[in-house]
Amino acid sequence: MREATPRTIRREDYTPPPYFVEHADLGFELGDPVTRVEARLTLRRNPALPPGPLVLDGQELGLKRVAVDGRELAPHEYTLTEDHLDLGILPERCTVETSVEIRPGENTSLEGLYLSSGNFCTQCEAEGFRKITFYPDRPDVMARFSTTLSADPARYPVLLSNGNPVARGELPDGRHFVTWEDPFPKPCYLFALVAGNLVSLEDTFTTAGGREVKLEIWVEPRNAEKCGHAMHSLKQAMAWDERVFGREYDLDIYMIVAVDDFNMGAMENKGLNVFNSKYVLAQPETATDEDYEGIEAVIAHEYFHNWSGNRVTCRDWFQLSLKEGFTVFRDQQFTADMTSRAVKRIKDVNLLRTFQFREDGGPLAHPVRPDAYQEINNFYTLTVYEKGAEVVRMLHTLLGPEGFRRGTDRYFERFDGQAVTCDDFVQALEEATGRDLSRFRRWYSQAGTPVLGVSGHHDPRARTYTLTVTQHTPPTPGQPDKLPLHIPFALGLVGPDGVDLPLRLAGEAEAVAGTRVLELTEAEHAFVFEAIGTTPVPSLLRGYSAPVRLRYDYSDAELAFLMAHDTDEFNRWDAGQRLAERVITRLMADYRDGRPLRLDEGLLAAYRKLLEDPGADRRLLAQALMLPSEAYLAEQSDAIDPEAIHNAREFLRHALAQELRPILLESYHAHRDPDYRVSPEAIGRRRLKNVCLGYLMALHDETIQALCMTQYREADNMTDAMAALAALAQVDIPGRIEALAHFHGRWRDDPLVMDKWLALQATSSLPGTLEEVKRLTRHPAFNLRNPNKVRALIGAFASGNPVRFHDPSGAGYLFLADRVLELDPLNPQVAARLLTPLTQWRRYEPGRRALMAGELKRVLATPQLSKDVYEIASKALGEGS
Repeated sequence: MREATPRTIRREDYTPPPYFVEHADLGFELGDPVTRVEARLTLRRNPALPPGPLVLDGQELGLKRVAVDGRELAPHEYTLTEDHLDLGILPERCTVETSVEIRPGENTSLEGLYLSSGNFCTQCEAEGFRKITFYPDRPDVMARFSTTLSADPARYPVLLSNGNPVARGELPDGRHFVTWEDPFPKPCYLFALVAGNLVSLEDTFTTAGGREVKLEIWVEPRNAEKCGHAMHSLKQAMAWDERVFGREYDLDIYMIVAVDDFNMGAMENKGLNVFNSKYVLAQPETATDEDYEGIEAVIAHEYFHNWSGNRVTCRDWFQLSLKEGFTVFRDQQFTADMTSRAVKRIKDVNLLRTFQFREDGGPLAHPVRPDAYQEINNFYTLTVYEKGAEVVRMLHTLLGPEGFRRGTDRYFERFDGQAVTCDDFVQALEEATGRDLSRFRRWYSQAGTPVLGVSGHHDPRARTYTLTVTQHTPPTPGQPDKLPLHIPFALGLVGPDGVDLPLRLAGEAEAVAGTRVLELTEAEHAFVFEAIGTTPVPSLLRGYSAPVRLRYDYSDAELAFLMAHDTDEFNRWDAGQRLAERVITRLMADYRDGRPLRLDEGLLAAYRKLLEDPGADRRLLAQALMLPSEAYLAEQSDAIDPEAIHNAREFLRHALAQELRPILLESYHAHRDPDYRVSPEAIGRRRLKNVCLGYLMALHDETIQALCMTQYREADNMTDAMAALAALAQVDIPGRIEALAHFHGRWRDDPLVMDKWLALQATSSLPGTLEEVKRLTRHPAFNLRNPNKVRALIGAFASGNPVRFHDPSGAGYLFLADRVLELDPLNPQVAARLLTPLTQWRRYEPGRRALMAGELKRVLATPQLSKDVYEIASKALGEGS
């Protein structure tokens, strides 16, 4: 806990480690309440630095013994604080031994070694290893680990750690042991152990080089039948990584363990991935199509880390996006290949524009490679991950697939076994392709979202079309002045017949059909296209080629035209979103001014055309029919009015449903399938059917409500059951209570399904939802110590229910701040993330703004606040460094 203002760590102050660990031998006598950890570190002083003391990190450790080169030290020969063990200057080569006691059962932070459902497990990224034993807990200290686990065989029959098992047996006291050796040097944040009563699903994978790798997924016995999809996803990911990136797995065994209590989604520990059970367990009866796709993506992400994060890791935590941004890009490409490339791109961009842009434009804005932090856990952000992935995607666009592959091959080969920086990554791409990416590096150091202003002028006499593009990035905390960025700008010009025009820039000999990628490097560019005889409609930023805000003065007619004719699937969807956003914005103005709300005929015609001509990809059609979310609409607003946004959007949803009722019903029935299948086509049909049901339920029609209840009762899969239940949760009818009670009765023993039940109620827009959420915090299905439960109920209410969370009374803000303060002593990392919705307080009207700021100030004034929450609250109020 924090006793004073936390110290700020700055990237510019990085210094290499004074000692390297060549080998770490660890021994765990696992027990509850006390576990004993013996560590033997073989050390080598860094010859590049003058002699300095060896200072080992350690927190909440009961030190029992410390020895150097076999000689036990007396207490006056070392300095022990709450955070460190200082052994002074040691010989150039030496061995340090420590013995400590820890209490995993009392570790509610879920960092280090803790218990989940009675099983031991670890989470060491970013700085959890220091809660296990004394060690230089930093990513640029890489060692070979040997780990011996011993425990009561009746309580903990399974003993797992990194690498390959090399010995096992029985001890004289009746305990059993297993020794694991990891042949690859790794930082301690990649260490893992798991021990408990678990069962495994086993399979094998034969690598491109002909080696057979044993695959194991370990779960609690009650979940033994829910691992098949995860195993299939793992094998798909292994084959894809060999094919696309040339990366082959390097150990004899690859293990995944699913635990219920986990702060993150999963962790890529070398050879032993520890997963939140949400991203492993799936059956049609308990998991939705979204769950299946999420499991596939996260399984792939953690597997891909074996190279982009483990074999090559980050020098310091400021370089976090080196592994995370790159790996998110890799898992996005994988999912696009496994599912629908257009729909995957839409989902990724939706996340970016709805939430990361908010981060970029607020008090917590920071570069992809941050310059300073007080608590590193606060920088596992959308900026580091999703914007970091967009930065890598732009490199892929600029260099082309072949050039990018040459660059990543060079990166892996040159830096294998090393801890490096984002600059090293870009340099490897430059060396492999001969491209100058010096200006592109600014993407890593500049915070904020660039704004592109675009205008077009057609000269019919000269048969030219001039596209003028300006760029600027608004100021962010600590960065008032911005430099121009290197931006790939993909575009096409669409003729009146809906066909892309051939594009020839002035000075070029031949025209290029379809999409062109222009490169912006200055504050302003003018591109002149020749032989353009008719006025085109520009299709700008195709495929969303850069994470920017686009400003172009499209007319409604031009947006409808692109929605119907653009050959770029992303831009076709985006044109529809822009048109709907424009209509909702006008409805919001009418709502605030008390004018009657009317349906826009142009938008109605566009949606009717979508339904009448569904095309081949039902998932893409379902995505196109979805109105912009309330969170996205809020992000586009200068002064957020949650009530106006909600009511305008609901009016439009109801009006569209009313006018399109016959065709929505027809489409709903046409896409009902008698048998459940997990395939791209079947998923698309279910998604479209359930989007239609969602619209129809906006009519508050008893016939439709009966149809929805029938779907819920007859559903043989969780996707259809949840779609019906989600629609019922939004209407105040007896069937809502009946369905929610039935769902609870059926699934109350399944924690993951109960998370869905909690979230549905937390996101209901009905009056009284806050009181219902308060009641649910006392329900047996909720547990404040479990991060999944906190996210499902409290997080879903605060982030996924804007109209109720932002009630003008401020009751939602008071509730959230109280829960943050209640959670902070237990799990500071989750508490800090829970506070995020209040950090946008400046974006709201004066009444809400004052109430939100007041709660932040109350949180900040709380004694013994963790540095995690302190950093978020102080920066949100403008008091942080």
